[in-house]
Amino acid sequence: MENRVAVMSIIVENMEVVEQINTLLHEYGSYIIGRMGLPYRERNINIICIALDARQDVISALSGKIGSLGGVGVKTAYSSKKYTD
Repeated sequence: MENRVAVMSIIVENMEVVEQINTLLHEYGSYIIGRMGLPYRERNINIICIALDARQDVISALSGKIGSLGGVGVKTAYSSKKYTD
């Protein structure tokens, strides 16, 4: 199958799920190119940006799992190029 590069943006408004998000990101760690986390203390939210290189179904699965957590918003942008290894 073909891999795609994607960027996932996550906004966490419910701090009770941060540990669950980190567990999911650890499980998918082999697909993560890089990660940036920004605590926005003035608004009591966390902003997380993840760069991924994986099959589209893997990226969608991670996005779906994170998005199903309460108080979390997630959006994913995909590169148009596809890669085979």
